[in-house]
Amino acid sequence: MLLLSIIAYLSLTVAIGYWASRKVKTAGDFMLAGRSLPIMLSAAALFATWFGSETVFGASAEFLEGGLYAVIEDPFGAALCLILFGLFFARKLYNMNLLTLGDFFKQRYGRKTELAASVFLAPPYVGYIAAQLVAMGLILNVVAGIEVWQGVVISSIVVTFYTFIGGMWAISVTDFIQSIIIVTGLLVLAYVLSEKAGGVTKVLSEVHPRNYKFLPSWDIKEITTYIAAWSVLGLGSIPSQDVFQRVMSSGSVKIAVRSCFIAAGLYLTIAMLPLFISLCTKYLYADQLHGDAQLALPNMVLMHTSMPIQILFFGSLLSAIMSTTSSAILAPAAIFSGNLINPLLKDRLSDKQLLYTTRISILLFATIATIMACLRENIYELVAESSILSLVSLFAPLTFGMYWRRTTSTGAVWGMVLGISSWLFFKWIYPLEIPALVPATMVSIISLIIGSLIWKKEYK
Repeated sequence: MLLLSIIAYLSLTVAIGYWASRKVKTAGDFMLAGRSLPIMLSAAALFATWFGSETVFGASAEFLEGGLYAVIEDPFGAALCLILFGLFFARKLYNMNLLTLGDFFKQRYGRKTELAASVFLAPPYVGYIAAQLVAMGLILNVVAGIEVWQGVVISSIVVTFYTFIGGMWAISVTDFIQSIIIVTGLLVLAYVLSEKAGGVTKVLSEVHPRNYKFLPSWDIKEITTYIAAWSVLGLGSIPSQDVFQRVMSSGSVKIAVRSCFIAAGLYLTIAMLPLFISLCTKYLYADQLHGDAQLALPNMVLMHTSMPIQILFFGSLLSAIMSTTSSAILAPAAIFSGNLINPLLKDRLSDKQLLYTTRISILLFATIATIMACLRENIYELVAESSILSLVSLFAPLTFGMYWRRTTSTGAVWGMVLGISSWLFFKWIYPLEIPALVPATMVSIISLIIGSLIWKKEYK
C-alpha cells in the first residue's frame, strides 16, 4: 500500500509537470516562469529552495548529536539568506530584468567576467543535486528494500523528466502543492508522536540543557566557527542561481521582496518540525538511532506508525526533496546554456535554440549528479560543500558589484579566483584551526578591493 501510494504520488508529480509544460513558449517561460508568479506560488517556491534532504534527514541527525548549536547552518543560516536577499538583493536584481544570475556579471563587468562567474556558478550544484538524490534513494531503500543507488537512479529519472519538460513553471506549481503536503505531513507526525510521548512539554523536558545552546562561548576560535556556520548558507547561497530564479520568477518587484520574507518565516518555522520529531524518536524509540542516523526518522515511521501516517510522512519527504532537486537541476543548466555556451558561439542562440540547449543541459547535470550520488551518501556534507564554493568565489563580486561603484572586472575576477584558490589551500594543503571558508572569504574580498583600486580603467 505504501509503495503503491509513492508510485501514485510520483506519477501525479510527472502529470503536473506535463500540464505546466504547456505554459512554456520561450526560454524566459522555462527559466523564470515568464516572471508572472503570484505571491503564494513565489513564496512556496522560495520556501522549498532548501527544505529537502538536508533539513529532514541531515539537520535532524546533526541536531540529535549536537543540539541547536549543530544546526546553525541549516535551518537558521538558510532563513538568514532569504532575509538578506529580500533586504539587499531582490529589488535591485529584479529591476535589472535578468534571465540568469550570470547575466548580472555580464551587465556589470562584461563578457569575460560573465564566463568566469559562470564557471563558479554551475559546478557547485552537482553536489547539491546529488544530496537530494541520495535522500530519495534512502527513502526508496527503506520503503521498497531496493539498493540506494537504484533508488537514486529512479528518483533522478522522475525529477529530471518533469523539470526537462516544464522548467520553472513545472517547478513552481509542484512546489506549491508539495509545500502543502510537507506542512501537513510533518504537523500530523509531530502531533501523533508528541501525544505518544505524553505531550510537547514532556519531550522537551527530557532534552539535556546543552542541546539548547545557541550562542558561542567567549572564545575566538568558537566565535569564528559559529560565524562560519551562519555564513555557509546565509551568505553562500546569496550568489546562487536557484534562489535567484525563484525570486525573479515573481510577478512584480513587491512580490519578489515579500516572498523572501514570507519564505524565511515559513522555513524557520516548518524546519523546527523535523528537529522536534527527531526528539520524539529519541524519547520513544532510542534503539532506532543506532546505525545511520539519517535513516532514524524513516525507519521509526515505518515500524511504529499506522499506514495513513506513513503515507503522509513519506509523501511529505518526497515532496520536500523533489521540490528542492528540480530547481537545483534547472539552475546550473540555465547558467551553462545561457552564460557559458551562448557567449562562446560565433552566432548567438535564438530563443528557441536557447530553450533546447537548456533542456539538454538539464540532462547533462542530472546525469553527473546521479553518478556522484551513487558514490557518496553523506547528505549534510554534500550540501555544505556546494554552498561554500559559492561563498568563497561569488559573494564578494556580486555584493560589491551592486553596492560599490568602483568595483572593476579585474577586481571581480581576482575575488573569484583567489577566493576559491585560498579555500583549496586552507582546506587541503595548510589546514587551520578555523573553517577554511573564513580566511578564503576574506581573501576574496580583499583581492577584489585591491584589484579594483589598481585596475581602475576596467570599470564600466
